[in-house]
Amino acid sequence: MNDLNKFAKIKPFIAFVFAVSIGLGIKAPAQAEIMTQAEFAIIMDYESGDILFEKNADAPMKPASMAKLMTTYLLFEQLQNGSIRFDDKFLVSEKAYRKGGSRMFLEIGDQVQIADLLRGIIVQSGNDAAIVVAEGLAGTEETFAEEMTERAKTLGMTNTVFGNSTGWPDEVTTTTARDLALLAQAMIKNHPEFYGIYSEKTFTYNNIKQNNRNPILYTMDGADGLKTGHTEESGYGLVASADINGQRMIMVLNGLESSKKRKSESLRLMTLAFQTYKKFDLLVEGVEVKKVPVWMGVEPGVPLVSPETISKVMSRTTHKTVSQRVVFPDQIDAPVKKGQNIGQVFLSVNGVETAYPLVAGKDVDQLPFFDRIGAFFKYLIFGAEALN
Repeated sequence: MNDLNKFAKIKPFIAFVFAVSIGLGIKAPAQAEIMTQAEFAIIMDYESGDILFEKNADAPMKPASMAKLMTTYLLFEQLQNGSIRFDDKFLVSEKAYRKGGSRMFLEIGDQVQIADLLRGIIVQSGNDAAIVVAEGLAGTEETFAEEMTERAKTLGMTNTVFGNSTGWPDEVTTTTARDLALLAQAMIKNHPEFYGIYSEKTFTYNNIKQNNRNPILYTMDGADGLKTGHTEESGYGLVASADINGQRMIMVLNGLESSKKRKSESLRLMTLAFQTYKKFDLLVEGVEVKKVPVWMGVEPGVPLVSPETISKVMSRTTHKTVSQRVVFPDQIDAPVKKGQNIGQVFLSVNGVETAYPLVAGKDVDQLPFFDRIGAFFKYLIFGAEALN
C-alpha cells in the first residue's frame, strides 16, 4: 500500500480526532515558547516588574563583572545626595593598579576624577577603577563589599552576596538572574540622571580608547544598557535593557559559551520579547466599565469608571483570555457625586484575580420630593423595571 492510500484510510480518523479536540477545548499553542541556550535567564517588564520569562532565575550563579552594577549604584547614591561630586578625585592604590583582568589602565598614585572612574567601570569594565571607587568610598574594598551586600538586601536582592567590588571570582560573591534584574530596575528608576552613561559606546583614558563590551548597544535600536560579565566559571553574561516606544524591558543572561553567543542570543531574545509581549490597557481612566441603577435619581443609572488607566504587559494570547467581574452595592441611592467610590472590578489574568476600584463617572442628582413620591408608587405597582 502506497503512502497516499495509507493517508486516505487514516484521514477520517484524523478528522475525528481533530473534531473531538475542538469539542474538548484542546488547542495548539498560539505562539512558540521562548527558549534560550543561556544557563540562567530572566526577562522583566520594567514598569510593573512582572516576569515575562525565566530560566533558573533563582539558581545561584557568579556575576563576574555584572557585579560592578552595584559598585556604580552605590557611587550614584553618593553623587545624588551630594556627598561627592563628579570632579572629586580618588587615589589609585597599589592594589587597584596591580589588579588583573579588564582595566582602565590607571597609574599607581594618580588622582582620578570620579567622572572618569565611572566611565572606566561602565564602559571599559575596569577592575582597577572599581577598586579605586571602593577604597575611595569605604576605605577598603572589603568594607565596601559589605556595604554592597547590605544595599542588595534593601533592594530585595535576597540571594546576593558580594565579596569584592569587581565580580572577580572568589568563594563569596554569588547572585541570581532575578536579583540582577531587580538591581537594573532600581538603577534605571532611582538614578535616571546618571543612567545615560550606560549607553556610551567608547571611552578614552590615558590615551587608550576602549569600546563598551555590551553587544546589544550596537545591534538593537532602543538598547541603552547595562553591563556584561565573563569568567571561566560564570561563562558569558549580560544585564541589558531597551526602551521601544515607551515600553522598557530588562533582560539578564548568564552561562553562555562565548561572546558570539552572547551577542546573538541577547539580540534574539530581546527582539522576541518585544514581539511577543505588548502593553495592553485593561482599564482606561474615565471609560465606562458598567452602568448601574440609581435609586431615586434624576437619571436611572450611573456609569462606573476606573479612576486610572490600568495597563499590563502580556502576550496577545493571554490578553484574549482576560476576563472581568464587576461588584457593586445592591442599592445605590441618589444623589451620587462624580468620583464617588461605588464598586470594584476584578480582572482575571492567567486565573489570578486582582481588584481595582470603580467610581461614579458623573453626578446624578436626587429626584425632587413629589417626583420621588410618584416614583415610589410606580415602584410598588410595577417593580424596579418601571424606574429604568
